[in-house]
Order: sequence, then structure tokens, then C-alpha cells
Amino acid sequence: MDDDKRLSYFFLGLGIGVAVGVLFAPKSGQETRELIRSKAEEGKDYLKRRGEELYDSAGDVVEKSKAAVQRQKDHLSAAVEAGKQAYRESVVSEPGGQKEG
Repeated sequence: MDDDKRLSYFFLGLGIGVAVGVLFAPKSGQETRELIRSKAEEGKDYLKRRGEELYDSAGDVVEKSKAAVQRQKDHLSAAVEAGKQAYRESVVSEPGGQKEG
């Protein structure tokens, strides 16, 4: 029975809240819907612009990353080539090593 009383009070409070909300609403339903629609459009436009900015920013990061990878690749190739050259020189200069030419 106590639960029935609580449920009754809940619905009574809900009804009073809805009634007060309707009585003191600053705008009509149509105006409120238009306001919600315009705010949703503003939010959509903001998200679209922000998404484009993030996409462009990500493109810049990808390009910088590609350039960094290319530089590292060039450095690695140069290091490997220097290592090969050093090996060739050490083989030629060792006693008993093969001489080119």
C-alpha cells in the first residue's frame, strides 16, 4: 500500500510539473520546435566545420609523417651504403685479401 501511495504522489507531481511547464513556457510549441531545429542545424554545421578542420589537420600530419619516414629511409640507405663501402675497403686492405682491379 505504501508503494501505491508513492506511485500516486509521483504521478501527481509529474502532472503538476507538466502543467506548470506548459503555463510558464516562454514560447509556443511551434516556436520551441523551430528553436530546437535551428540549434540542431547550428550544431550540425559546427560539427561539419570541425570535422573538415580535423581532416585537414590529419592530412598535414600524414604528409609530415611521410616526409619523416622518407628522411629516415634515406639516412638508413646512406648508412647501409657506407657500411658496404667500409666492408669493401676493409676486405681490400687486409693482408691476403682480394684486390680489385
